Amino acid sequence: MKRLIKYIISVLVVAAIAVSLWLYYPTYQIRQMKEETAPTSAQAALSYVDYFSNMDKETLTHLAIGDSIIAGFGSENEKSFVDDFSRLLEEQTGKTVALENEGILGINSTNLNTLVQRGAFDEQMKRADLITINVGGNDILEMLNQGDYKNVVANFDSMRGTFIQNLTAITEKIKQENPSATIVFLEMYNPLKQNHNLYKVADQLLPKWNVKIYETARQYEHSIVLETTKVINSQHLQYLSSDGVHPNALGYEALSKQMLKQLKKKPFIGSV
Repeated sequence: MKRLIKYIISVLVVAAIAVSLWLYYPTYQIRQMKEETAPTSAQAALSYVDYFSNMDKETLTHLAIGDSIIAGFGSENEKSFVDDFSRLLEEQTGKTVALENEGILGINSTNLNTLVQRGAFDEQMKRADLITINVGGNDILEMLNQGDYKNVVANFDSMRGTFIQNLTAITEKIKQENPSATIVFLEMYNPLKQNHNLYKVADQLLPKWNVKIYETARQYEHSIVLETTKVINSQHLQYLSSDGVHPNALGYEALSKQMLKQLKKKPFIGSV
């Protein structure tokens, strides 16, 4: 009997460790990747903003592709964060920033990848100095619409795998058309209140999703991840529009400032 009890306890301990690793290891991985990219004193001399300022051209081209976050849905002034950011970049560099906003409401990663592979943005990619990408939220929403949150949890790994395949293919296409373009990916954020019955589920799953975005960015030179979760979270619900999902004008402005902050801080070296 004692052996049986010890065996059961051992199994429970192993199971608890496995669950903890499944839930919390992605958060640790993200933190480690952020720390790896912290600039040394020598590297800090040239940031991304410095790089754009020093480019031998008067006009910088900013291409933005993806979903409703790129399009600016939810903003009272009909401007997205890429509009706000482009204006801030103009102020910082003294150059004109030509924004080409190709955000499409409701698009998922598979459909965006299909457009990219068909060459829908080839000419824009070739001339872009900066390319911002946000996609993936509708992948989850479409799965949620097919059932309840249990459906999302049950199919999470498969859904995430499809998303990363699409994001990697999109990035490969960009680098094929324009190896020198800087790419900014967006984290997926949790817009729910802490007392929402699905808040903890979302908070546990999103790091597993976001870590794959960081791993993708890590594979390519001049690619970074915008830390949207620092801006939009349960502590900053004032940044959400009335639908409780998309940012409002203040939220988009806050995202643009976060993007500028990161590009002023990140060293312009290889994969960051």
